[in-house]
Amino acid sequence: SILDPPPEDRTTDITSDRTMLTDEFPLSSPTLRQKRAASYYNPIPNSNLRWVYRRSGSRLPAGTVYYGNWYTHRRDYICHCRCAAGFHAAGSNTCKYAYGFKEHTCTNFYLLVNKDNFEIFEYKSGSSGSVPKDAIRTCRNVNIFVGKNKYGLGKVDVRNKSFYLPWRGWEYKYRHYDVLVMTRRVKSDRISDVKYNFKAAKKISHPPEVMTKASSSNYQCRTVSKTVHLSKEYSEEKRWDSTTSISVGVTASFTGKIPFVGETGIEVSTEVTKDISKGSSISVSKNLAVDVSVTVPPNHSCSVKIMGHRYTTKIPYTARLTRTYKNGQVKSTTTTGTFNGVNVVDFRSVVDRCVPLPNAQPCK
Repeated sequence: SILDPPPEDRTTDITSDRTMLTDEFPLSSPTLRQKRAASYYNPIPNSNLRWVYRRSGSRLPAGTVYYGNWYTHRRDYICHCRCAAGFHAAGSNTCKYAYGFKEHTCTNFYLLVNKDNFEIFEYKSGSSGSVPKDAIRTCRNVNIFVGKNKYGLGKVDVRNKSFYLPWRGWEYKYRHYDVLVMTRRVKSDRISDVKYNFKAAKKISHPPEVMTKASSSNYQCRTVSKTVHLSKEYSEEKRWDSTTSISVGVTASFTGKIPFVGETGIEVSTEVTKDISKGSSISVSKNLAVDVSVTVPPNHSCSVKIMGHRYTTKIPYTARLTRTYKNGQVKSTTTTGTFNGVNVVDFRSVVDRCVPLPNAQPCK
């Protein structure tokens, strides 16, 4: 991914408003050692963004996010070392970052990777430690974010209310800066090319439940046969949980086959296209209608109910997620997750024992 800033005038010297405040985290803190133990960190949950660990000498992961630095005429990849955001210059083996008044270098570091270049970014202005929503954090539970100014990439330290720039061996501090943000300006999402792993499917059976019930009363002095009509409208939810979430509040659709529990086990419908809501789910409305014949003794009431057997199905799947942004860009990625479906089947009618009617006129 490339993050191009607008052209800016070059200046002869770097200037800053450095103070004696110490920026976030000493280099040997236990917190940082804990951060280094993780192989990757997702700075925006359920997105395609990852901080991926790169060992010295290894190749760049596909989709590594970079910034076209107009000031240095260089391509700088976004990196962090010990949770301090910095830059990895193309062709080098280092991540340079600012800490403790100096520019530091490490050869094992994390790179910001955008799988399939699916997410898009923008820079938003900030000052005195402010960061907008969906800013790119370097480490979990650490208030350090990716930032830049016209000279290059660095870190926004919320606690110290500043942006820190590494430059030619020194650290420079600024109150005004730009923050890297993942944009949410999405027009539509579409799930397609869904493939289910039925070998890993799980079918969970729940206890039978009463779907609907009714009663029939006989005030006559002879046995009568009656037909009781029972009806019920109910819904079955189908949900596709995935590693990349569907955008909230946008037009979203699903094209594919939907699994369900049938007479022979787990089956699939024909291919359908449906609108989805609540993130990544659809609700299928169904109507149940049954006529039950009941023999009712004199001065008795008989109740009838319909029982149903509810199943929950969990099936791993892969799919293609295509996203259209409001600026016209169309991006697609492969997503994985678990299908969760609810079905109610095995309906049966049950006639309970008939009971005498209270205060009924006795038969002669």
